[in-house]
Amino acid sequence: MYIHWFPGHMTKAMRMMKQETAVVDSILYVLDARAPMSCVNEAFDEVIGNKSRMYVLNKADMVEPEIVQAWIAYFKKSAPCIAADSLSRTDAREVVEGLLALNAPLLDKYKAKGVNHTLRAMVLGVPNTGKSTLINSLIKGKKARTGNKPGVTRGKQWVSIDKYIDLLDSPGVLYPDFHDQSKAVKLALLGSIKDEILDIGELGLEAVRFLLSAYPDRFASRYGEEVNAQMPPLEAMRMVAAKRGYFSSDGDADFEKTGRAIVMDLRKGYFGKISLEKPI
Repeated sequence: MYIHWFPGHMTKAMRMMKQETAVVDSILYVLDARAPMSCVNEAFDEVIGNKSRMYVLNKADMVEPEIVQAWIAYFKKSAPCIAADSLSRTDAREVVEGLLALNAPLLDKYKAKGVNHTLRAMVLGVPNTGKSTLINSLIKGKKARTGNKPGVTRGKQWVSIDKYIDLLDSPGVLYPDFHDQSKAVKLALLGSIKDEILDIGELGLEAVRFLLSAYPDRFASRYGEEVNAQMPPLEAMRMVAAKRGYFSSDGDADFEKTGRAIVMDLRKGYFGKISLEKPI
């Protein structure tokens, strides 16, 4: 399975983001904590330029705490980094405090002049990392459109989260080219790539491979104790199909339906707290 998805609206979004960078003070770089390195888009480096950034490991509640802390330590080598559950008010306050700390020198400079500077930050990330949901938790409302699928935010959206803090919600943008297909698979499993352009049966098989390798006990707990790490992934997938009653017209396993069910189980957290990748 070869994955590539970079629709025209993403090219337009990149141009818009480059233009808007000129009027922002800093960047909130939102990553999905389940696969943060795969969410790092090198194309954003040109957009960010010399602006200060803060990484937000979003959906951290879906990942083992020790792995989250290891990722925080990793990213802190280059920039401030915090973990967040985009629905948590407590984490929302930490994001605001982190943003203020990141821009403290700038704010102090304006304060010395007797000016209350309105801090402006751009929120960016690949699709479906929960940027809009995070913003909604910051503004305690529903001003930014949200959805558990890529491509919900298409245009720029400025929102005020405080009297002197404005955020720009930007569209999720992927890599122009996936040189590393392992990253593409992880993003597809997270829902950052539209299912409509994927072979969902193949993606389901990739999910089975990963789960049997990293979390075999949880896979067995979900689908049957007879499933084990030594079992070929395709055979394990057939067993899941049989248990769920997913058969095609010829009596064989319906791999598309089975694959979709397994991928959705992973996305919804039915295997517990997991991480698709870990810090080196």
